[in-house]
Amino acid sequence: MSNQASEPPKGRLRQIAQAYRITKAAEKTISLRLLGWFLVVGSAIGLAAYFTVGRGSVYGLVTTIVLGVMSGLLAAVIVFGRRAERAAYAQVEGQVGAAAGALNMLKRGWHTKAGVGFTKNQDVVHRVVGRPGIVLIGEGNPNRVRNLLAVEKKKHARIAGDDTPITDIIVGDDDGQVPLPKLVKHVRKLSKQLKPAEVTPLLSKLRALDAMRPQAPVPKGPMPTSTKGARKMMQGR
Repeated sequence: MSNQASEPPKGRLRQIAQAYRITKAAEKTISLRLLGWFLVVGSAIGLAAYFTVGRGSVYGLVTTIVLGVMSGLLAAVIVFGRRAERAAYAQVEGQVGAAAGALNMLKRGWHTKAGVGFTKNQDVVHRVVGRPGIVLIGEGNPNRVRNLLAVEKKKHARIAGDDTPITDIIVGDDDGQVPLPKLVKHVRKLSKQLKPAEVTPLLSKLRALDAMRPQAPVPKGPMPTSTKGARKMMQGR
């Protein structure tokens, strides 16, 4: 996170440019859509401001123009962020490690480890630890992933103890599965069953389990940086 916070402006502009290229490839009319949102929202807010404070003074007119332009830009940025994120997910969906990349969007209070379990057929289980307890996320062939999740659940239960909740999720579009674009939101909505002070000792226990594992062959950073760039734009960073 500190690396992202200290990232130079040129790096951010490069991410935004990459986000635009990916989004443009997925949605040819993105430029016209963004322009439309800018004009419609900017005009609506500008007119409302004009009839409220803009008439009768130069200061009011300037305020009206500034409000209109800023509102239009904000609307275009929000729309672009959502479209860019959707395009980024579409680009990596189905690739090994895509879920791990999405889970990296979880911020403070969440601890993600990619590839805690895997098979030679590239079925992978990732782990997130937070106030909901241990969350195991599987991606790959659903039948093989279910078996892999069951094995990992037993391993984690032996280390964490019976009082620690363990949730398993399969990434996919079938019934009972969670689509990749909704994965982060789904994890965030899980009920909080642990106190923050209970998370740290749980992580210490799990490190002992991780130390006995071989390194999973999961690509690092499978999610394009465009998603990060889009989120930075939405958050005004």
